[in-house]
Amino acid sequence: MLGETKIMTADYAVAYSIMASRTDVVAAYPITPQTVIVEIVAKLYESGQWNGKYIRVESEHSAMAASIGASATGARAFTATASQGLAYMYEMIHWASNSRLPIVMANVNRALAPAWNIHVDQTDSMAMRDNGWIQYYVTSAQEAYDTIIQAFKVAEDERVYLPAMVNLDAFILSHTAFPVHLLDPEEVDPYLPPYEPKHWKLDPDHPVSLGNIVFPDFYMEFRYKMEEAMNRAREVIREASRDFSKRFGRYYGDLVEEYKMDGAKLSLVTQGTVAAEAKDAIDELREEGYNVGLTRIRVFRPFPEEEIRNLASKVDSIVTLDRATAFGARPAANLEVRAALYDCEKRPMVKGYMAGLGGRDITIKDIKEMIKKAYAEMESGEQKQDFEWFGIKRR
Repeated sequence: MLGETKIMTADYAVAYSIMASRTDVVAAYPITPQTVIVEIVAKLYESGQWNGKYIRVESEHSAMAASIGASATGARAFTATASQGLAYMYEMIHWASNSRLPIVMANVNRALAPAWNIHVDQTDSMAMRDNGWIQYYVTSAQEAYDTIIQAFKVAEDERVYLPAMVNLDAFILSHTAFPVHLLDPEEVDPYLPPYEPKHWKLDPDHPVSLGNIVFPDFYMEFRYKMEEAMNRAREVIREASRDFSKRFGRYYGDLVEEYKMDGAKLSLVTQGTVAAEAKDAIDELREEGYNVGLTRIRVFRPFPEEEIRNLASKVDSIVTLDRATAFGARPAANLEVRAALYDCEKRPMVKGYMAGLGGRDITIKDIKEMIKKAYAEMESGEQKQDFEWFGIKRR
């Protein structure tokens, strides 16, 4: 099966990426719509196709704790979760990043409860964006598969040593089948060699301490070093993405992906699967005479500030589309785009939309309506409303 193209969901693809990346340890706990990932890993383990260590734990909190323990001993560690499970991990999410452990986790973005369902909503991961984890957002099963491998490459780089979260939209990716080309581990080895910590690991023969108390005189410096590492990760992500493209012929952009931006006066900025849907909307709008393009945020942490500022120098309007709530403030993409543009010499008009929460469809027609409204405001020079919730049913 490896080395072939198969039809599978993104959950299956993520599970098979564990073999391609020669992951040593997977800590597993089920939560819909992530459950299939750890189920397939279990089957790969049972059949002997993957010979790592499979740890069945009693909760998501324990899944991250087990991943931390494994990574601290020098193992390549992976886990997966979704929604409430990610929320339950919160304490250990900080332990992983503050310990500078290059764990990779797949998070299937799902609506938080209550009310809840198993459909896409990115509020779960956006609530974790400042916790010291690199954050990828993917648009297809193939990208999910390839990005797990890239995430290990980046996280384990000596310049970074931070954990990475690969986010994939629930139901759209977890329950929909796509063609996925699977790589042999031997193909991946030159790109992703075995993980060997450069500085320390827990070893009875060479004792070190992990997670000790640090008094105020030095605590701040630990966090500053994480900030430096996150900033260095931008270039490491670029290197990893381009090297992957040279070796395997698949490229999804670095921190961002641009689509039909040549000559664009307006750019839609968003992340996740809605960006794939937006390409069709952009195509239709171009045919209708609108000079519009797409800038997909592929990596939300570290935030692609340089790319967004460069975008601002080219366009007259930016439309942000968020699929995550931020009660009492602007949602993440809109807020961070605005912040990045604050001191730019040229600041385009910025229009923000909230849409698609809890898996509500965002259709091509919807995207075109949003963009056309912002385009008209751009041409008139008057913006009546700079942020709105799209498609609210008023009763």
